[in-house]
Amino acid sequence: MADPSSYRPKPGQIPDSPGVYKFRDEHGRVIYVGKAKSLRQRLSSYFQDLANLHPRTRTMVTTAAAVEWTVVSTEVEALQLEYSWIKEFDPRFNVKYRDDKSYPSLAVTLNEEFPRVQVMRGAKKKGVRYFGPYGHAWAIRETVDLMLRVFPVRTCSAGVFKRSAQIGRPCLLGYIGKCSAPCVGRVTAEEHRQLAEEFCDFMAGRTGTYLRRLEQRMHEAAEEMEYEKAARLRDDIGALKRAMEKNAVVLADATDADLIAVAEDELEAAVQIFHVRGGRVRGQRGWVTDKVEAVDTAGLVEHALQQLYGEESGDAVPKEVLVPAVPDPAEPVTEWLTGRRGSRVDLRIPQRGDKKDLMETVQRNAQQALALHKTKRASDLTTRSRALEEIAEALGLDSAPLRVECFDISHLQGDDVVASMVVFEDGLPRKSEYRRFQIKSFAGQDDVRSMHEVVSRRFRRYLHEKQKTGEWEEEATEAAGSAEPVGATGATGAAVTPETVGSPEATEATEATESAGATEATEPAGTPGATEPAEAAGATESAGVTGPTGVTAPAGQDADGPAPGSSGPLDEEGRPKRFAYPPQLVVVDGGKPQVAAAKRALDELGVDDVAVCGLAKRLEEVWLPDEDDPVVLPRSSEGLYLLQRVRDEAHRFAITYQRSKRAKSMKAGPLDTVPGLGDSRKQALLKHFGSVKRLRAATVEQICEVPGVGRKTAETVAAALAGAAPAAPAVNTATGEIIEDEAAGAASSNGGTRP
Repeated sequence: MADPSSYRPKPGQIPDSPGVYKFRDEHGRVIYVGKAKSLRQRLSSYFQDLANLHPRTRTMVTTAAAVEWTVVSTEVEALQLEYSWIKEFDPRFNVKYRDDKSYPSLAVTLNEEFPRVQVMRGAKKKGVRYFGPYGHAWAIRETVDLMLRVFPVRTCSAGVFKRSAQIGRPCLLGYIGKCSAPCVGRVTAEEHRQLAEEFCDFMAGRTGTYLRRLEQRMHEAAEEMEYEKAARLRDDIGALKRAMEKNAVVLADATDADLIAVAEDELEAAVQIFHVRGGRVRGQRGWVTDKVEAVDTAGLVEHALQQLYGEESGDAVPKEVLVPAVPDPAEPVTEWLTGRRGSRVDLRIPQRGDKKDLMETVQRNAQQALALHKTKRASDLTTRSRALEEIAEALGLDSAPLRVECFDISHLQGDDVVASMVVFEDGLPRKSEYRRFQIKSFAGQDDVRSMHEVVSRRFRRYLHEKQKTGEWEEEATEAAGSAEPVGATGATGAAVTPETVGSPEATEATEATESAGATEATEPAGTPGATEPAEAAGATESAGVTGPTGVTAPAGQDADGPAPGSSGPLDEEGRPKRFAYPPQLVVVDGGKPQVAAAKRALDELGVDDVAVCGLAKRLEEVWLPDEDDPVVLPRSSEGLYLLQRVRDEAHRFAITYQRSKRAKSMKAGPLDTVPGLGDSRKQALLKHFGSVKRLRAATVEQICEVPGVGRKTAETVAAALAGAAPAAPAVNTATGEIIEDEAAGAASSNGGTRP
């Protein structure tokens, strides 16, 4: 536990002006972001007697190791910068609202030639008109089904639309009158867009005028004895009224407002939002958060406003926002909301009438949401805490392992050997910190050696980051004074000591194991069985490796961080660096040999504050270093169940990556082996020459004529293709004829070649 006085700024250093401040922990990670009208007054309040601080504030200042600040001109700028930093750094002590579900919205794609009505989730796209969010997708589909009778707008996907246009026959909705069938030319693009805009106007609340117009047309048709037309209009009016009934009228017709209510206790808070447009409740959503900082109701409202409108603009921000408590001061928040909307926004507490009654309804929903959340989470939180305590007791740890990292090796009979690293924090997966590696220091099947390499690389990066922050020199000095030197042996046999990491000697010593690098990727949150986008990218090209940000690193540099002594990109702004945050426990998938390899890797690097264990699949035994007998946890143990989850997740992540590499290698063509040649230039070469055969016959000067290809690259391409054996001719199995190479060239341009 750190002493706040050790990093307290000197008197007079803190400016007396508006700004935003950041507290960092000993690893440089931003743990709290705040704003203040006066930085001097606000920061001084943190450095007082710990007994006078709120327990959560006390925990934060004792966890922190440094504080820094940025001065801005106004409180509105401070509010904007605070929101940006909270979103960017994800500080652990800031209030972060979690959606209790992914709310669907009704979307009209006005950015397309033929707008489409559909259900959408996730981030909003430019040029798309949104209505909602709604509590359930089926509620949207019921409303749309009723309204398509009056506004027959396209609802089909791009594939169905294109197919119908090709065959000249509309889909079923076109035949039953619920689509105007623009795919076959029943209406023009302009007429269809007008239908979509009328649909949007009706959904936006302008219903009275349109209903009156339909009623007038119905009466005119009846007077002219066009009874079938009048009956259709009558049914259309009934369908629209039924759609309107699904959204109850709660306020005056012209009211556009969002109502925000908060229910809270000492530990958690729930926020409920009702979206009222045109006097009707058009959507509802809710959030739940842990109160990890000392914050009152007004502070919770301010955080909710930041999350709700931080990325919105225009009509998405209503004219009026009703809240249970107004942030103090209210002027910066109101000015910020006005800037987001482009016109005045009122932020106030309802005092009487229908708005106050509706606010009470929203408040009851918030209380129900908090009670439901506590009911759902209680058992889960208790179980995870018990599991971590059981693991700590079984392994003889001083405290519960709040951060656990698990490593697994995957290959197919010694080919495409890869490894995975998954991270669990507080018993839950933290997928943003998953990593994956290619084993490059040797060929063949050797799980023990692979485990040693991967653990060494992961913790070598950790030590490198500590060296950059100045923490490592002290430890290196202490290690140098000890009786036993701390050193790591690379694949070449050269010893790498802490004093030499970052030097040219260390770079040479580790070059054999890290020259080709390791592909690492960040797995987004999602279902455990989902395929990660980074995994679909396939194997790394020999000229470079792709890191989690999508940036291609030069050859000789790892994607899991710059090689010692190199000048690769580093994050200096406090974001969680790739390997800078150490675990309390390392779990390896395997038995005694794998555990010994991981422990040896840590010992060679001088890392002595991380526990190691292994989980063997056969009998689910837990192996510890230097122990002849395993630790056997009861089958009903929550600790064993958590270790199994961690191990299985590492296995899933590794095998998915290995399969994607294997699939890509099976589709690889001659150009895929050319160092430094990316997809864009491959496409350009094949487009210019038409086939690999013609490209192989071209001279260096002819290859240089391709846009974007220089002489050095052209020489590399020519040399690589000259050394590659030409592919055997493809044969049409139905006719027996040989397929010309131009067709094979087209196949290669799509990522594959002939067999």
